[in-house]
Amino acid sequence: MFESRRGGVVLKLFHTAKGGVTEVTPRLAEVEAHVQGLIEAHMETLLGVRFLASEYGTGPVHGGRIDSLGLDENGSPVIVECKRGVDPGVINQGLFYLSWLMDHRAEFEHLVRDRHGATAASQVLWSGPRLICIAGDFTRYDIHAIREHRRSIDLVRYRLFGNELFGLETVASVSGGAQVSRRLRRQAVARVAADAQGASMVELADAVDEALLGLGDGVNRVERKQYRAYQRLRNFACVCPPQRSKLVVYLKVDPKNVDLVPGFTRDVSELGHHGTGDLEVQLRTPRDVERAQDLFRASYAAA
Repeated sequence: MFESRRGGVVLKLFHTAKGGVTEVTPRLAEVEAHVQGLIEAHMETLLGVRFLASEYGTGPVHGGRIDSLGLDENGSPVIVECKRGVDPGVINQGLFYLSWLMDHRAEFEHLVRDRHGATAASQVLWSGPRLICIAGDFTRYDIHAIREHRRSIDLVRYRLFGNELFGLETVASVSGGAQVSRRLRRQAVARVAADAQGASMVELADAVDEALLGLGDGVNRVERKQYRAYQRLRNFACVCPPQRSKLVVYLKVDPKNVDLVPGFTRDVSELGHHGTGDLEVQLRTPRDVERAQDLFRASYAAA
């Protein structure tokens, strides 16, 4: 069974045909390389991470090979470690490689430059390196362990269903660094909005921050100059700095599935903008934040 320990939910998958149903039994991969190969071939779709390298050697002194290296939507370096089943060493192994990565920034940036160009290399976000561990399962000790580390770590359980379906479930997720208090968040927003927007925009930005962080466990907030990203495994919301009379949020919601309202929601799938997401939401009042709650939840669920 594909069981979620976050509430005891058990997912059962059934194939429907000719008026009947047949259970599709979940299984593990026969070999670890199958999981790694599948993840690497579709890394951007599955994890929101651009693939950089496979089986990357860390040199004779360090003596290791990183399963997969990537760059996420916000420019953060990502290490992905895959295991077929339960492996008590996967977190420590990943942290070992993460330490190596922080000591070899120039080497990583050179890799990014080769794959994605000089602009991407110059925008690598070293304040938020990530470790994603993908395995058949994790123990309660694994979940406790990542909460003791001040690193961004995601534990992701996989399952294969039949010959065609592949499932990923985030078991636990922690963000790196110390939590920022509400007072300090308000001060940071106030500095950005100080002259042009006034107190109302500061309060609006704070309300959006609380709404997005409150959607569920494991929401990471990533600060970039052009936007603030809210992230599960992938970004689900990007909030731009307050403008004079509005706050703009980009969501991972298909605009075709939304009844667009002029002045509130807009399809930006064909327009360039900072952050990620094809649906633009314009917020001007606290009531707009309430109106946007269903869109926030839909984007969070899709991430």
